[in-house]
Amino acid sequence: MVLAAAHLNHDPTVNRMRNLRALCQRCHLLHDRVYHLAQRRLTFRRRLAIGEFFEGMYHFGIGASKL
Repeated sequence: MVLAAAHLNHDPTVNRMRNLRALCQRCHLLHDRVYHLAQRRLTFRRRLAIGEFFEGMYHFGIGASKL
């Protein structure tokens, strides 16, 4: 089993002992789930914006044809 240090307030600059917990990988992912979903949305929106900026409207799916 691999343990990871989880920051309870999701701020890696705060390394106080009361802010850290040793969690297994599954528990760490569950703890950070909301943060990861927010990052996923930001990445998706960023890719959409870059795609529209350089290539016009962004098309979804594999093999999506351009208009």
